[in-house]
Amino acid sequence: MADACCATDGPVLSEEEGAPPAAIWQVRELQVAAVAAVLLLAALFVPSDVARLLELAALIAGATTFVPGTVRALLRGRIGVGLLMTLAAVGAVALGNYGEAAMLAVLFSIAEGLEGYAVARTQHGLRALLSLVPPSATVLRGGVEVVVGPEELRLGDVLVVKPGERIATDGVVSSGRSSLDTSVVTGESVPVEVGVGAEVFAGTVNGAGVLEVTVTATAEDNSLARLVHIVHEAQERKGASQRLAERFARPLVPGVLVLAAVVAGLGSLLGDPGVWIERSLVVLVAAAPCAFALSVPVAVVAAIGAASKAGVLLKGGAAVEALGAIRVVALDKTGTLTRNEPTVIEVVAVSGEDRSRVLSVAAALEARSEHPLAAAILAATDVVTPGGDVEAVPGHGLQGTVAGRRARLGKPGFIAAGAMVADVGRLQDAGATVVLVEYDGVLLGAVAVRDEIRPEAAEAIAMLRSQGVDVVMLTGDNARTAVAIGAQAGIEDVRAELLPEDKARIVTELKTRGPVAMVGDGINDAPALATADAGIAMGAMGSDVAIEAADVALMGEDLRRLPDAIAHARAARRIFTQNLVLSGGILVALVPLAATGVLGLAAVVASHELAEVLVIGNGIRAGRKKRLPTHRALRAAQAARTVRAPEPVVVPAGRSLLSLSAAPAATCCGEGPCTCDHA
Repeated sequence: MADACCATDGPVLSEEEGAPPAAIWQVRELQVAAVAAVLLLAALFVPSDVARLLELAALIAGATTFVPGTVRALLRGRIGVGLLMTLAAVGAVALGNYGEAAMLAVLFSIAEGLEGYAVARTQHGLRALLSLVPPSATVLRGGVEVVVGPEELRLGDVLVVKPGERIATDGVVSSGRSSLDTSVVTGESVPVEVGVGAEVFAGTVNGAGVLEVTVTATAEDNSLARLVHIVHEAQERKGASQRLAERFARPLVPGVLVLAAVVAGLGSLLGDPGVWIERSLVVLVAAAPCAFALSVPVAVVAAIGAASKAGVLLKGGAAVEALGAIRVVALDKTGTLTRNEPTVIEVVAVSGEDRSRVLSVAAALEARSEHPLAAAILAATDVVTPGGDVEAVPGHGLQGTVAGRRARLGKPGFIAAGAMVADVGRLQDAGATVVLVEYDGVLLGAVAVRDEIRPEAAEAIAMLRSQGVDVVMLTGDNARTAVAIGAQAGIEDVRAELLPEDKARIVTELKTRGPVAMVGDGINDAPALATADAGIAMGAMGSDVAIEAADVALMGEDLRRLPDAIAHARAARRIFTQNLVLSGGILVALVPLAATGVLGLAAVVASHELAEVLVIGNGIRAGRKKRLPTHRALRAAQAARTVRAPEPVVVPAGRSLLSLSAAPAATCCGEGPCTCDHA
């Protein structure tokens, strides 16, 4: 690791795929260092001639851990801290200081072993996710169940997943109903109900039911494999602090060689050459910048690995730094504060009309639409007979024929609300999106649709405020609905009726308050995500587009992971800042003390290697998950995600059902002002 950490080019950390040692005593460098230390200790209790041989043996043993790598690096034109240590050891031997040279080799070997072990364990913790894929899978081929390895699965295969088994790869449920433990990839502890048509992901654990799953991704390209690949790439992306450390560390190695030569040359002109040459060797060790170069990478790798296992994908050191500095969070409404699952919650019929007539006309017009609002209306209707000549009226709604007569559906204004004005206002103030239904020129009634606010939204917003983060909601929905949703979530600063470019402009304006994070779906909010200091995609599991569009991806649906991620990134940022200050301070202190002879080689070696061990140990703390806890479940039944929408209730004009239920959430037809076809 000596030349990996301070080399002039190439990645900072090893990407070897081998498994790390199971125990620290199995690390080769530490085993060699132990042998060398025993030899060096024995030299204290034997005659001087034998002692010198033991010291030389200890030196040779310790040198085997870093000298071969140093020579290989030199042949490739790379220099690192191993070269400084090698030169210092050779110089000490030339001056007859065998004991000090051996001490240098022992301590440097210990530091190398601890460094390699720490980094390997940190990186392997992420690769261990791949082991969550079961070693075999049961697949239906020719109507017969066959057990195969995950690597043999093909697109279109049908997996049979029994209770308690892990799913071998991504797919879509084709038969059965069960609950899945998705905590391994989303960090959420609450099982998710799945049925026919539901997406399922590799590594998740099946509950009590038997599922048949149609394979949609091979083992090499499933969500778990992509997650590991993306995080490996993220570990190589460097933040400003890491680039700063490298900017200083890389030229320091040749700079130290020049400094040592100057100390030896000038000192020899002014005094005893032997004394000053020895001091120059001590300077070589004192100024070695390995601890400085490791200050950021170890902490960043540890933080990214821990976050990924809790359902938070941090795309590199830059993302860790940006998220840790956030002071303002801008939240999209639909799909972020709400669950993006609109349902019909109330039908208000005019006098003389009933539920079936209002909903059947609305469903006939919406029959071939794929819009979420249409899906809500269709889900609330038992039998749908598509209308004829249906066309969209941009920004207003739909019109066509139903049973040979003209019919219209759309927002108030496109269709006159008439006697239903009060009901429309009441529903909108309560956070519902309202469409009016007209048949043969006569108003039939209104359909109210709402998108449930996430039950954890208010708690998540409170957590953000407790961290000193300002929260702003950005939405394309109408102002009345937006304010209602904001009030439920505890957000006072609400910006409504926005186009995507408006969101990007507002994010730029918010930067006057401090670094800004934008949380959205990663697609419609792409301009704002790109403009923000940190773009965050919500519920990105299985979505390549969302992951690529953002700096940070929350793989699950629990909004509380947002303040968790910020707290985790802040802790990592504090840790690598501490490392930079500590390693830089020790470097500055040791060089003059070594050059003036206050500290000898043994003391400098001990101080230098102790600094490296402290930096590594402190960096590993960034991998702790105490700021990424498992939250208590707030949803009484996750089945709401997959089961049929609740039956709407018909309420006569002037009456309200909303007051009998929890405050509703809302949805708009899409991003930007309501210019879609329904509301």
